[in-house]
Amino acid sequence: MPAQSLPIAPTLTLAEVVTELIERHPDAITVSTCGFTSRELFNAADRPENFYLVGSMGMAAPIALGVALARPGRTVIALDGDGSLLMNLSALPLVAASGTQLLHVVIDNGMHESTGGQATVQRSDFVALALAAGYRGALRVADTTELRAARLPKGPALLHALTGPRTGGPGRRVTHSPQEIVQRVNTAVNRPAA
Repeated sequence: MPAQSLPIAPTLTLAEVVTELIERHPDAITVSTCGFTSRELFNAADRPENFYLVGSMGMAAPIALGVALARPGRTVIALDGDGSLLMNLSALPLVAASGTQLLHVVIDNGMHESTGGQATVQRSDFVALALAAGYRGALRVADTTELRAARLPKGPALLHALTGPRTGGPGRRVTHSPQEIVQRVNTAVNRPAA
């Protein structure tokens, strides 16, 4: 199968992806990678179900997997970045083998934006990587229409969202301490889903 070319200038933004996820999955436990991704989620909807990784790059999928295994009846989302996932590609076969309902969302802006905009290796084909690892479904979106139309099978499934660089300011930093984040998420995880 020939490699699929990836769009050079996607029009989708991180804010649009976060908003869509919150609207579709208002009760989901969401584990977000460090940096601007966690800031965007925090600024869009700070809630106890958000597990902000304040300094653990590469760990969104493994931590979300642990939550999904512990609470199989809950919707769990790993909100990852391209640089973060590239740091820990070994998470893909672990998630795939789990059989959980985990939704793995990869925000791919082609850079380590939170640390100064250094380019990642390239626009990686995370759809092909996820399917090769054994995910039940994977889909790539690059604009708002594609995002809104995206439908994936029950997980583990991966949504590869091609985005441009963030616009606007950096947003407020997550104001909760790591201990507060854990306490809030623990309470939310142990509360029955609505």
